[in-house]
Amino acid sequence: MIELLPLLLFVVVFIVLLFGYPVAFSLAGSALLFAAIGYVTETFDPVFLEAIPNRIQGILSNELLIAIPLFVFMGVMLEKSKIAEELLDTMGQVFGGMAGGLGLSVTLVGMLLAASTGIVGATVVTMGLLSLPTMLRRGYSPEISTGIICASGTLGQIIPPSIVLVLLGDVISSSYQQAQLDQGIFAPDSVTVGDLFFGALIPGLILVSLYALYIIAIAIISPEKVPPIPEGERKVSKELWMQVLTVLIPPILLIVLVLGSILGGIATPTEAASVGSVGAIILSCFKRTFTFNILQQVMRSTTEVTAMVFMILIGASVFSLVFRGFGGDDLVRDFLIDLPGGVFGAVLLVMIVMFLLGFFLDFIEITFVVIPIVAPILLTMGLDPIWLGIMIALNLQTSFLTPPFGFSLFYLRGVAPDSVSTPQIYRGVIPFIGIQLFVLGLLAYWPALATWLPNAVYG
Repeated sequence: MIELLPLLLFVVVFIVLLFGYPVAFSLAGSALLFAAIGYVTETFDPVFLEAIPNRIQGILSNELLIAIPLFVFMGVMLEKSKIAEELLDTMGQVFGGMAGGLGLSVTLVGMLLAASTGIVGATVVTMGLLSLPTMLRRGYSPEISTGIICASGTLGQIIPPSIVLVLLGDVISSSYQQAQLDQGIFAPDSVTVGDLFFGALIPGLILVSLYALYIIAIAIISPEKVPPIPEGERKVSKELWMQVLTVLIPPILLIVLVLGSILGGIATPTEAASVGSVGAIILSCFKRTFTFNILQQVMRSTTEVTAMVFMILIGASVFSLVFRGFGGDDLVRDFLIDLPGGVFGAVLLVMIVMFLLGFFLDFIEITFVVIPIVAPILLTMGLDPIWLGIMIALNLQTSFLTPPFGFSLFYLRGVAPDSVSTPQIYRGVIPFIGIQLFVLGLLAYWPALATWLPNAVYG
């Protein structure tokens, strides 16, 4: 019975979450309750709880995590400054003359927003509010419209520089060092956020390219489902190119500056994020949309997201200490090692479990709670940490897109008009789920898609 306490702790946390309690307090509260029970029954050593202050101090002093509020500020500032709206309008005009052009525009703008915000909910809601009414008004099929928006909104999981990869980079790095120490390597190699950014580039671009090819295929097979913008509503060439220069180039330059400085080793993610935040303010001033009210809204949103992330991280730290105190790490390790199929069986099971958890938990909770438990075990088996990180990101991106519980679907349902039904949204994402699974399988079969570029750059 004592051996099952870690599993029971996990089940209790999950049940508490289903009742709607905040994630951070559910994790910490359930863990402390089990710690108290364990102390009374002499099955838990309270010395594990003495590490909580050091854990919290380590979280608050982690310079890498300062990038989170800065990236959030950058993304929200670009959103509030109506830059996303102007990008959609401009890209729609550039590609609008062809069937499927508006869909391609939404995909490309979704990629740019993903690179600037990295928050799935924010991107899907923004794209849903701005582009869905336009696509429906232009005669686009509701299924195709909603599928494109949901799929492009989840690109924030894999397109760098994103908050998801920053958080994942920190956790994977710690897990990799722990795995090496468990193997007796006392001068461990490290994995940086830059490694994950490089590793995500090729899979991310493949994903966007396949999205675009699917839209083009629909335009060829069923052009009536993705009609072009009527010629009378298009802008003349000179006016359009001036709009491209003033609307499209500045945010792209900002993203290239931020991402390029990280990948080039010129700046850390935190330093690059601060440059991005200042750049977003400058762009807002350039667009004449910067006001004190906008700044207040951006600061409020940034504070809310940052507080949520750090509270979840603290709650997850308490949970992991208690879980380890009950021997949960050893239980999971023995279970994965004894699975039939060896490393393949262990990776497959972990991916399936994470996929299912993605229906109920956000990426942040899974990153802070599940990955620190399973990643050191998988990395001890000889897996590449960059490949594992990108596989996890792609897997959860697919989970957030999959009916009936995908987060992306709920976000779009909340802002979609009543004329668009929930079954239409579900049908719309199915082809994109197929694309996601294809890329996930491609990456599993050919790990070099994620590992070649980081190895080529850093040697």
